[in-house]
Amino acid sequence: MKVTIIDIGPNEEEEIVIKCNFLNDDIVKLINHLKQGSRKITVYKDGRIYFIIPEEVFYFESVDQKVFAYCESEVYQVKSKLYELIEELPNRDFIRISKSSILNLNQIKSLTPAFGGRYEALLKNGEKVIISRQYVGLLKEQLGV
Repeated sequence: MKVTIIDIGPNEEEEIVIKCNFLNDDIVKLINHLKQGSRKITVYKDGRIYFIIPEEVFYFESVDQKVFAYCESEVYQVKSKLYELIEELPNRDFIRISKSSILNLNQIKSLTPAFGGRYEALLKNGEKVIISRQYVGLLKEQLGV
């Protein structure tokens, strides 16, 4: 891969051009990273404010009109609504799995069919989450299954 950097004048707009034969996963991740930058999510716990990167989150869940970010061993409150989060998060990594949950696809260890057309995801931290049957097709499409 060839990288070219061109110094521009003070009045010129910065621009990134990607030339490729096809968009593979690595290029898509790079594009998402460039779009997102080093954006961190502001979360709250015990009266303190924390800043975490989206990759640390295993899933988001809405409970009693509050949204929580579940990480490997910590749970934080998020002030954003789920529909706002799904627009801000990298769409190749995060997917809606129910009306009340968003899942980080990179944290899935395994998937198991469950009762009623649903699926159960075992996450890398040992937690299990249910994928609603309405979102199973989207999940399979996103994972290429």
